[in-house]
Amino acid sequence: MNQAQQQTSFPEDNASVIRDEADGARGLQRDLQDRLQPAPEEPVSESALHPEAPSGSGRMLRRLLKIGIGLAIVAIFGWLPLRAVLQTSSVEAVVNARIVTLRSPIDGTVSAKPQQGSTHLSVVQEGDAILHVVNVRGDRVRLDDLRRQMSRLENERPSLAAKLAAAETAQQDLARQAGQFRDGRILQLQARIAEIQTAIEAAAARREEATAAVERASSLIKSGSVSTVEMARLTREQSIAQQTEIGAQRRLDAAKVELTAAKNGTYLGDSYNDRPSSVQREEEMRQRVSDLRADLAHSDAEIDWLTHEIAAEQLHYVNRAEADIKAPVGGRIWEMMTSPGEDVRAGQPLLKLLDCTGAVVTANVTESVYNRLRLGGQASFEPNDGSAAIQGEIVNLTGASGAPANLAINPDALNKEPYRVTVSMPELDTTGKDCAVGRTGRVVFNTDAAKP
Repeated sequence: MNQAQQQTSFPEDNASVIRDEADGARGLQRDLQDRLQPAPEEPVSESALHPEAPSGSGRMLRRLLKIGIGLAIVAIFGWLPLRAVLQTSSVEAVVNARIVTLRSPIDGTVSAKPQQGSTHLSVVQEGDAILHVVNVRGDRVRLDDLRRQMSRLENERPSLAAKLAAAETAQQDLARQAGQFRDGRILQLQARIAEIQTAIEAAAARREEATAAVERASSLIKSGSVSTVEMARLTREQSIAQQTEIGAQRRLDAAKVELTAAKNGTYLGDSYNDRPSSVQREEEMRQRVSDLRADLAHSDAEIDWLTHEIAAEQLHYVNRAEADIKAPVGGRIWEMMTSPGEDVRAGQPLLKLLDCTGAVVTANVTESVYNRLRLGGQASFEPNDGSAAIQGEIVNLTGASGAPANLAINPDALNKEPYRVTVSMPELDTTGKDCAVGRTGRVVFNTDAAKP
């Protein structure tokens, strides 16, 4: 009896123990919720804290919901790597730009030029003077020689001009004398011609008189009134008168010839040559005047030539003595290879300028991707900072060979893959502080750029 009672009491005791443990667990749970939510707006019922076990359909719904959330997370966080795997893209990419090296054109000492109108000391515009090189020991031997020649010619020119003026004065005097002589000679010959003409008229009168006498004697000789001797004398006088007239006519012809020659500037005579001394001296002086004019013109021509040569040599000397180092393009000073006060040689590099107007993207790709790329293919650069993609064009495929050495960032720095590609990005062309050189990202090649 007692044993049966004991056996029947065990389940009751176990149930009470389980109930006490459940009450203690609920109390701990209530304490925990009270601490986590110290001031709830509405009291939480015990039934709400201990919901009944869900049914089978509810458990299935919750399980499907969890599976959907997991698939969404996998789709969201796994699509980007999957897309990167499926796309034809680069392994690494960096914005790059070419470097312009400025060298010293002359030997000299370097001095810095102040930057005007720019608050960014490393930013330069096209044509800005960055450095100034001065050579105080410039060669000016040729310039000094040209100036000495100029001084000599300028000193000789007044003497030549004075000699020319004196020779022109003497030539004018001699010309006046020669003119007076010619006029006098012409007047003399005209007077002689008039005299000869008078003599011809007198000879003609004597000839006529002798002819009349001969005719009278011829009529009287028949009657014996005139002797034969008288007749011979009269005949002789007639002949003399005729010859005298002919001689006077010849003298007249000679005088006319001399007059014509004198009028033409040539003088004929027995006691002198064809030109008098005044005319000869005038011609000599005219020749000297011509020579002096030629010398003076030559001197003026040499002075003009030396003036241009001195100006050109002066400019050449200035270019050899000092030079401004100007920026050929707009960009930034990438590396300064000298400092003010330093002596440099001609051809020595002074600074490197980053040409931001020709920005490109340097990328490296795998061998399989490289073998599918073509020059001129389209590509886009996706920066790692999340900004919008930039369109470009493939301009160089260097592969595993050495890349151009004039880039700001050596493509060998991209060492994950050995095959290198250069993409032109016109939208990256900027100047000054907006230059994006060094920014990283990746290049995605379009389907037409990567042909299988």
